[in-house]
Amino acid sequence: MQTPTLLALLLLLVLAVYGTGFSRALGAARSLGGVRNLASLPSYYGLFAALWCGLPALMLLGAWIAFDDAVIRAMVLGSLPDKPDTPSGQNLLYAQIQNLSAGHLIGEKTPQLQSAADYLSRLRHNSSNLQAFLSLTLAVGLAAFALLRCSPKLCAREKVEKVLRAILVACACAAIFTTVGILLSVLFESLRFFQSVPVSEFLFGLHWSPQMALRADQVGSSGAFGAVPLFTGTLMVSAIAMFVAVPVGLMAAIYLAEYASRRVRALAKPILEILAGVPTVVYGFFAALTVAPFIRDLATSVGLQASSESALAAGLVMGIMIIPFVSSLSDDVINAVPQSLRDGALGLGSTRSETVRKVVIPAALPGIVGGVLLAVSRAIGETMIVVMAAGLAANLTANPLESVTTVTVQIVTLLVGDQEFDSPKTLAAFALGLMLFISTLVLNFIALHVVKKYREQYD
Repeated sequence: MQTPTLLALLLLLVLAVYGTGFSRALGAARSLGGVRNLASLPSYYGLFAALWCGLPALMLLGAWIAFDDAVIRAMVLGSLPDKPDTPSGQNLLYAQIQNLSAGHLIGEKTPQLQSAADYLSRLRHNSSNLQAFLSLTLAVGLAAFALLRCSPKLCAREKVEKVLRAILVACACAAIFTTVGILLSVLFESLRFFQSVPVSEFLFGLHWSPQMALRADQVGSSGAFGAVPLFTGTLMVSAIAMFVAVPVGLMAAIYLAEYASRRVRALAKPILEILAGVPTVVYGFFAALTVAPFIRDLATSVGLQASSESALAAGLVMGIMIIPFVSSLSDDVINAVPQSLRDGALGLGSTRSETVRKVVIPAALPGIVGGVLLAVSRAIGETMIVVMAAGLAANLTANPLESVTTVTVQIVTLLVGDQEFDSPKTLAAFALGLMLFISTLVLNFIALHVVKKYREQYD
């Protein structure tokens, strides 16, 4: 039985158990003369039975899916009399067995491979059947146990809320552990990189050229890992994007929230938010084919020298892409400001513009700062537009008309191609990722300070 089919059966079983528990609670309520004589509402009895039926079975199914392939792989490779000693050789051999089992192997089919492929097919078939049998048996057994426990004296609400609270705590811990795991994985690889390249050279070096010799007998550069050109390029492109997105997005949000009629707002807001749904590669094409040539021709007409790929082109198009993030979040925050504040300011003789500047904006400032932070993170993490409009050259320049590159673009470049994972060239990507993480953390601390300093408190 396939996993989607099994999930569908489990869902139908959970719904049936929920309805049965709910019906039993209603029947008990009628026999006792009303719902008030039950320890909980009838719906909690249905949820109690449904949770007992579904949660353990889903946990078993998830654990089975997580470890099934590893166990089958170990059993298949263990059945082979002759197998490679290296992990890469074992991976290649198992891939050949999988392809032969699926009927996609191109090449010689040895008896050993055919026997292993047949064994793999049997294991997968038996595993699927056993998975379905155990999951459905566990669900049915625990459902019967839960339905037998349903009685008018059972306080089902407390038990259901305890389980739901545990699920919420688990989800919160999963988010925290995921963040910690990402940080530790990047940190450990970055420490390996800094064992080969000094931290001072990486943070303060002015030349970026991570070219390493792939073999001992190959003539190659020793590599230069000064990340200052990448940081300056990232800051330049992000700053240009913010100069476009923040004023335009904030002014658009103020107009839509405070001045526009309902008809104009209903028409303009969806059109503005369409920009958020355009793929970044489309923005990249627009920047490379339209904006960059226009900037180059315009600069040439006024006597300036401009590259065909420039930071200005990438920043302008990125700013256009980010406008909906600032506008939509700022609009929602401004609309959340209590109308009584506006009425009070207008009643004291303030004009509408004074009300917006001195009452609405200070009250909505935390949300606006959050929207700007989201836009900054979006700008720093953008890759496609920079690749297509700003290029890959790590130039240390303050001229927005020249070609630059960013940290994210170099991370992608370093991890593409046939590279040794232990080489400084590949490990440099993790060091760049660590710098991005630290920069975002510092940016968040600054934003929290700004919010605490300028936030207005209202009852």
